[in-house]
Amino acid sequence: MPGLIQFSKNVYTRAIVRRPGRNFANGITTSGLGQPDFRKGLEQHTAYCEALIKCGVELTLLDADERYPDGCFVEDTAVVNSKVKVVSRPGAATRRGEEEAIAQVLAGYGPTEAITAPGTLEGGDILRAENHYFIGISERTNAEGASQLSAILSKHGFTTSVIRVEAGLHLKSDIAYLGDGNFISTPVFSQVAHPANTIIPDPEEYYSANCLRVNDYLLIAKGFPKSKKKILELGYSIIELDMSEFRKMDGGLTCLSLLF
Repeated sequence: MPGLIQFSKNVYTRAIVRRPGRNFANGITTSGLGQPDFRKGLEQHTAYCEALIKCGVELTLLDADERYPDGCFVEDTAVVNSKVKVVSRPGAATRRGEEEAIAQVLAGYGPTEAITAPGTLEGGDILRAENHYFIGISERTNAEGASQLSAILSKHGFTTSVIRVEAGLHLKSDIAYLGDGNFISTPVFSQVAHPANTIIPDPEEYYSANCLRVNDYLLIAKGFPKSKKKILELGYSIIELDMSEFRKMDGGLTCLSLLF
């Protein structure tokens, strides 16, 4: 699969984020890590926004939408890049409708396309590595949604491939592209790249596989020293962020923003 990737530097100029609502704890989770602390979650979200600004992007901060407890996880509502904005169709019934507000925001940045029924697709299942997109088929993203996205992306010069997600919430729960041909992945998806280019976290640090590359920085979750050491050895400039409250809701660094 490494041969599918043509290396270039992705430069992000914009990010869309949404504040967590007071009913954040009512969202979908299977983590078993307990109830999130709303105030602490807000503090962590503010730090996340500040990190994005440090990375050089213009931030669009949307107000919380109390209709949707999972609404702060905006990544799932669209797949975006500088060429095309694709509005998703969430696979979780309780999240249907989140994408409508995001579609209105994205319309300000040019034409958009959309995944339509019977297709379902959530952005957490979509991993971009330069010009190539890995599309995860999961409980949230079905084959029809993957096919629609692949057709849209191919019109804009991107290549795609499908990966079946047998365990975990989303594809990016277990793998991230760090840039420069490097990945971090739990053993589940370690076949995506050459072993020499893939960091495999220790089992107690699997959560660290969700990282976010934004221009010159790599955002990583705080509290995973072994993975941090391996990432630093590759020469990345990192920003560590406490993600404890979002982890309780099955969320990670990539979940909280749309970057383009």
